[in-house]
Amino acid sequence: KGLAWPTVAKIRSIMSRTYVIGIVHEKVTKNPVERVETPSKSNYKAILLIPAQTLAVLGHLGNNLLHFTLVLMCAATALRASEILALRWDDILWDEGRVRISKRWAKGEDGDPKTPASDAYAPLHPVLGESLRDWYRQTPYSKAQDFVFPSLKRDGKVPLSASIFVADYLRPAARAVGVLVADGARFGFHNLRHSLSNWLINKRKESPKTVQGLLRHAKFQTVMDLYTQSD
Repeated sequence: KGLAWPTVAKIRSIMSRTYVIGIVHEKVTKNPVERVETPSKSNYKAILLIPAQTLAVLGHLGNNLLHFTLVLMCAATALRASEILALRWDDILWDEGRVRISKRWAKGEDGDPKTPASDAYAPLHPVLGESLRDWYRQTPYSKAQDFVFPSLKRDGKVPLSASIFVADYLRPAARAVGVLVADGARFGFHNLRHSLSNWLINKRKESPKTVQGLLRHAKFQTVMDLYTQSD
């Protein structure tokens, strides 16, 4: 009681799996968790940025090309932070105009995509491509298997830290340009993902199925429940 729905759902999933294993090993005869209901969707409302605010954030970060290009990558593609951090230069398919998404950075190493649907490609808009080329010419780590967004403090051996970047740069930049981010409110790369999907569906009037493909969600309902909300 009182727990957020993702926590309740996770507990239910773990307990259900535990009973399934128990049944297989003949320790129990039934799975009582099957009848436990959990909320089907979140009440979470993401802080949304309109395009002008996103451009203002980018302008605030403009003196640092690494930071500028990192935020532009998320804002223009709606990639997850873990997917962006896992990118190497050979994932940027310049001639094809797209970005290959085949892994994510989790717990200090490369991992599998979040879902099978996540293993796909993202569009490389010419403006994003130009910024990436500028950064490619400046970065000290430009080999095929070097991180696109490396930690300069760690000599490019790992990507930069998403949480540190959000706390030190992205969140302050958003507040500086007038985005209302209250103390304790969730705000990070996922807000750019939410903002793009919301704008595409509610303002651009794109097909939700098209947006589902961009977000690479396996379930259409996930897009409608979590990534669209009224302005």
